[in-house]
Amino acid sequence: MIARAFLLYTLWFLLGPIVLAQECDGHGLSVQVLGSGGPQLDGGRASSSYLIWIDGKARVLVDVGTGSTLRFRKSGARIADLDVVLLSHLHVDHSGDLPGLVVSSGEGGRKRALPIYGPAGNRYMPSSVSFVRALFDSKRGAFRYLGDFLGPLSSHTYKLQPHNVHARVNPVNSVLKQVQTVQGPVFGNKRLSASAASVIHGNVPALAWRVDVQDKRIVFTGDARGDTGNLERLAHGADLLVAHHAIAENDAGPSRQVHMPPSVIGRIAYLAKTNHLLLSHRTAQTLGREKQSTEFIRTRYSGLVSFANDLDCFEP
Repeated sequence: MIARAFLLYTLWFLLGPIVLAQECDGHGLSVQVLGSGGPQLDGGRASSSYLIWIDGKARVLVDVGTGSTLRFRKSGARIADLDVVLLSHLHVDHSGDLPGLVVSSGEGGRKRALPIYGPAGNRYMPSSVSFVRALFDSKRGAFRYLGDFLGPLSSHTYKLQPHNVHARVNPVNSVLKQVQTVQGPVFGNKRLSASAASVIHGNVPALAWRVDVQDKRIVFTGDARGDTGNLERLAHGADLLVAHHAIAENDAGPSRQVHMPPSVIGRIAYLAKTNHLLLSHRTAQTLGREKQSTEFIRTRYSGLVSFANDLDCFEP
């Protein structure tokens, strides 16, 4: 106990305020990290995935990266309770476990349709609607044996309802430039609303998501380069900003064209005036460099900082 207290004091002195994960106790509002890793599954971490719990029930699933289905089951969440699935983009480490999630839900007691929202497509990637249909269409889908989840005439299962969120991008001087800013809310019910903003992730259509629950605001950056201003607008006043920390400060080349370094994360958190910054999507480039990353973030942002691990819980 004394050693732990000394460690926390030392971290506070060196790096500023840091928040440790809490237990998911089933009360109020919390965000649970199902997958805190990247595509290489470094450190045994599942790829990107997050749950938003409201009063003991998992209501929002953001991304379904590789390995996250096992974490979903271990968390105690139920498919029957989900209000919506939000996809940031369709890379495998953000969407690859969707078939596993669906096939595991057949006996879960769900009756109502399950909305799935994600980016529209382009020449490089399918739209979210096309993606879901390519997986589950009863005639042409890769997993056509699960076609009842889409087939309108079947009454054996609940139905998947995919939707495209249109966020236009135009090539300008060989660089993708965002035209549209915050869109939404694109989904809402009596418990929550979800809004999206387009972000640059190379040539892949990608979204950041904001979920508003009563007076709380939770934002997920997804994979983003972080230089369009959309993240700051979407995350303004966020109680919790979940930022993807896939590259170190001095990483260059292709990785810098699709991810943001710690200094950019710190700038966005500062401009958004967020209360708490949670760093996730941790990769081989950033694991073990927490002190250095925090120092770059602290050049702009002085608020609460946490580093995500699988199954961690945080209250906004």
